[in-house]
Amino acid sequence: MKNSSASIRHCSLPLILSLLLAGCSQREQNVYQGYIEGEYVYLGSSQAGKLTQLNVARGANVKADAPLFSLDAVDETAALDQAQHQLAAARSQLADIQTGKRVPEVNVSRAQLAEAAANARKAALQLMRDEAQYSAGGISKAQLDDSRANADATSAQVRELTSQVEVARLPGRSQQITAQQAQIAAADAIVAQARWKLEQKRVSAPADGLVYDTLYRVGEWVPAGNPVVQMLPPQNIKARFFVPETIVGGLAPGREIALHCDGCAADVTAKITYVSNNAEYTPPVIYSNESRSKLVFMIEARPSVADATKLHPGQPVTVTLK
Repeated sequence: MKNSSASIRHCSLPLILSLLLAGCSQREQNVYQGYIEGEYVYLGSSQAGKLTQLNVARGANVKADAPLFSLDAVDETAALDQAQHQLAAARSQLADIQTGKRVPEVNVSRAQLAEAAANARKAALQLMRDEAQYSAGGISKAQLDDSRANADATSAQVRELTSQVEVARLPGRSQQITAQQAQIAAADAIVAQARWKLEQKRVSAPADGLVYDTLYRVGEWVPAGNPVVQMLPPQNIKARFFVPETIVGGLAPGREIALHCDGCAADVTAKITYVSNNAEYTPPVIYSNESRSKLVFMIEARPSVADATKLHPGQPVTVTLK
């Protein structure tokens, strides 16, 4: 009996070890090592200027549209003010063209017309008298010609002033109005450009996120395009890991995985968002049929926005395929 028991124990031990190893091997097939990566957003201004205000500090969490920093904007404010005044002047000129002359100006033209009409009547009466005198031989032909010329001149002046009064009551010509409208459009564009440049001196957060770093101090000159604040929105946090060639064919975007990290209260669920089409080698080797087992493919997965804040760039994680 003793030999029999020893024999049973001797036979079962390799079996148990093989089962344990098989179980470990089975679990490790779906477990891979990876790390957390962040896609940073570098926020700067398209305009250069001295940093006058820094509203955030490194490590702070900010909401979308929260002010981040401001640059000196004296020149931009003055340019916008000038552009707005030029636009107002252009609009006033258009209104003046469209309304014609003012009432006092029209009244002056009417008074001149009345005077010219009176002179024309007087000249017409004088011509009638001179024609009668010339028929009776009382005046010379030259005096009659002078009387006729005066009557014609005063009559022409009446016609001219009559036209001036009519024109004074008309708006500007269509070509003048069109040209002035173009001036207004140009001035409006200058205002929009000046306002945009001014707005560029104040930069706000594009989304909720972590202020990962600040790159300038108040008082420093910031060249155009240089980032002042480095942000990390939670939706820009992702896990990256590598799987062997034998596994990659069964992975596709949308598949869930579990991320385990040291110190995390619980595993974090993520979804695969990217499966690389390019193979890599674990050590650098020359490709052959024997080295196919060393081929790996990069996989990226993103957790939900709520869970992303639990993870940190550079943090190692253990990835379990579900």
